[in-house]
Amino acid sequence: MASLQGKTVLITGASSGIGRATALAFAQEGVSLLLCARRLDRLEELQQALSAAGAASVHVFKLDVQHRAEVESAISNLPAGFRDIDILVNNAGLSRGLAKLYEDDPQNWEEMIDTNVKGLLYVTRAVVPGMVARGRGHVINLGSTAAYITYANGAVYCASKAAEKAISEGLKIDLMGTPIRVTSIDAGMVETDFSKVRFRGDEEKAAKIYQNITPLQPEDVAEAIVWAASRPPHVNIHNVLMTTIDQANSTVFNRRG
Repeated sequence: MASLQGKTVLITGASSGIGRATALAFAQEGVSLLLCARRLDRLEELQQALSAAGAASVHVFKLDVQHRAEVESAISNLPAGFRDIDILVNNAGLSRGLAKLYEDDPQNWEEMIDTNVKGLLYVTRAVVPGMVARGRGHVINLGSTAAYITYANGAVYCASKAAEKAISEGLKIDLMGTPIRVTSIDAGMVETDFSKVRFRGDEEKAAKIYQNITPLQPEDVAEAIVWAASRPPHVNIHNVLMTTIDQANSTVFNRRG
């Protein structure tokens, strides 16, 4: 396991769920953390815990990755000690609704595509040139089992994650000849606010998603991210496909009882 001490790690969507767990996992490795999300108050509440966990330093800022100008401004105006980003974790993402394509609200599509696809591209475009110039870096994108098999009532979300998979593969090809690594962490069902966001705060609907099943926890995914980042510099983990033992793919689950 290569040491991550002294590295600077940028995590998008770090205020909760996988992003929060990943920040805490990286903090234990002694890195400097750059954390952004739409909910700045959540990030500020997290700072003390990250320092206590071992983070060398922490800088938090508000950012909605859907807005290109906002992304470009935020990255170009980072504090001096945080500009040389070694590891980018493109975690910000969401799902909206669970409906037939021809009946769905197009606003749901806008949010998913603007966050999961365009937001990923905006942040990557703002950060990777610096990695190439410095001759070091690692881009870790959060994918999904939804990229592999399309499920009913989730066509656009699945399409957005299929796009993430293609972008990760294409970026690695484009970076051949450089030491920059690219990894996609493709997780199945994880118990976070994901379903609550999908159903716009309807906790009853969200709870049914995890009913009679043991889902992954955010910490499981965070561990995979840190593991991929800590491989020797000549090793690139292209993707990690991970699910709970109760999930075979996006459509096959073992629901007990």
